[in-house]
Amino acid sequence: MAAAARLWLCLRLLAAGCVLAVEAAGRRDGMNVLFIVVDDLRPVLGCYGDKLVKSPNIDQLASQSVVFNNAYAQQAVCAPSRVSFLTGRRPDTTRLYDFYSYWRVHAGNYSTMPQYFKENGYMTMSVGKVFHPGVSSNYSDDYPYSWSIPPFHPSTEKYENDKTCRGKDGRLYANLVCPVDVTEMPGGTLPDIQTTEEAIRLLNVMKTKKQKFFLAVGYHKPHIPLRYPQEFLKLYPLEKITLAPDPWVPKKLPPVAYNPWMDIRQRDDVKALNVSFPYGPLPDDFQRQIRQSYYAAVSYLDMQVGLLLNALDDVGLSSSTMVVFTADHGWSLGEHGEWAKYSNFDVATRVPLMFYVPGMTTSAGSQGGRVFPYLDPFSRNLGLVPQGQSKKMVELVSLFSTLAELAGLQVPPACPETSFHVALCTEGASIVQYFNSSEEKVETEDGCDDANRCHTGEPVAFSQYPRPSDTPQWNSDKPRLKDIRIMGYSIRTIDYRYTAWVRFYPNNFSTDFEDVHAGELYVVETDPNQDYNIYNNTLHGRLFKKLLGFLKR
Repeated sequence: MAAAARLWLCLRLLAAGCVLAVEAAGRRDGMNVLFIVVDDLRPVLGCYGDKLVKSPNIDQLASQSVVFNNAYAQQAVCAPSRVSFLTGRRPDTTRLYDFYSYWRVHAGNYSTMPQYFKENGYMTMSVGKVFHPGVSSNYSDDYPYSWSIPPFHPSTEKYENDKTCRGKDGRLYANLVCPVDVTEMPGGTLPDIQTTEEAIRLLNVMKTKKQKFFLAVGYHKPHIPLRYPQEFLKLYPLEKITLAPDPWVPKKLPPVAYNPWMDIRQRDDVKALNVSFPYGPLPDDFQRQIRQSYYAAVSYLDMQVGLLLNALDDVGLSSSTMVVFTADHGWSLGEHGEWAKYSNFDVATRVPLMFYVPGMTTSAGSQGGRVFPYLDPFSRNLGLVPQGQSKKMVELVSLFSTLAELAGLQVPPACPETSFHVALCTEGASIVQYFNSSEEKVETEDGCDDANRCHTGEPVAFSQYPRPSDTPQWNSDKPRLKDIRIMGYSIRTIDYRYTAWVRFYPNNFSTDFEDVHAGELYVVETDPNQDYNIYNNTLHGRLFKKLLGFLKR
């Protein structure tokens, strides 16, 4: 149908809610992309069923989106996760398990997702923390390969770990828990506020241009330190904050699987507690304060997202811009006696993931007025629910191919078994096929008894984490490549999480799957928090062999 005819037909049917739906008209290739990635955000959001958090703006985005309930990062630490999903390659292919190498030099000259959009005519822009800064992105956020203009970083970012937290004695500290008076901060602002302001400025620039854009916006909170405007504490009275449902170290947890949360131990307020190494625990009252501040930081983040999406409305681009919202990994809030990421547990690897695609994830009637009016987190919760939900197991490594398909670009080919020499390919398949499955019935494994459920072809998610030793030590959380001796490969299905900790050789990036140091096996239905490791139960030998064989492939 010619464009003029489509326009005439839609005008005739406007009263019935017809829109120029990009998918129906075959014109999704005209879509801009707003890619929002958050640091350390686990799915503690209203749209994911959390009853305590106030996240009305993200919930509103979810109400116009397809939301994935089982999305997982490939490694629960910033640089490896971000390089993985931005290149569409797994950590074993980027060869980045720490912060200290640049994939184009040390692994292969892999194209990135923003680079691919740039090469297909998009103006690509980076605001805030998108790539992890430093060596892992060549001290340039991979500019000029990935971005059309130099990436923006907030000027106040450099104060993030300074002594800016006022204690009860009136002195300034570098604390973990750090509600602040923003007017007292350097520059009278905070990094995420500056990120929002710059992203809005760029939206206003792009509204008058003919060129399509890919705008990536990276928010730092709720990454530690938990530094946020102090008024958000009012949303979460301490007496309403509970401990984690499982604030103990599981009895059968292999020591290699535990992360001793060294980064928070370096904060002044945690140092003052003189907590024993490696297991602690932290005092109960301080645990509640951390959880309170994490929630407060999430609501502060929600305000920034709300302002950004409201600006998308203001510039008239909500109906021509797809929005992706996700995080680089999660963060433990006391579960298993842990406080950080750095593990293969769901609390560290599971992330929020939602896609708003005008004319595809939205109903016709939603396109007539404002799509994202700003919602005040301090007002009554509207109880918004996702437009569509999928329980499929998906991975962040699939983002590259998924966004390419949604934008109407040619989807990069699947990588061959060895792809270090291949510039453009992906190791994660597009998940667009799952977008229309809000009422789906999740496939389970048929024909297996309860003790020996077997793996079939249903979607799974892979994660991995390196360790320097079999027991927790000072560098267990973030070992440098040269110190890695064990790699924990983890597979998550609808029914299980299985992890094998195997020998790793950093000199040639190889693993010995015959040298298994430890293992974990959790049954999701009966143990959703992953507290009771049944790996050593001999009844599960067949499952062990099948999943280990799958990992070896």
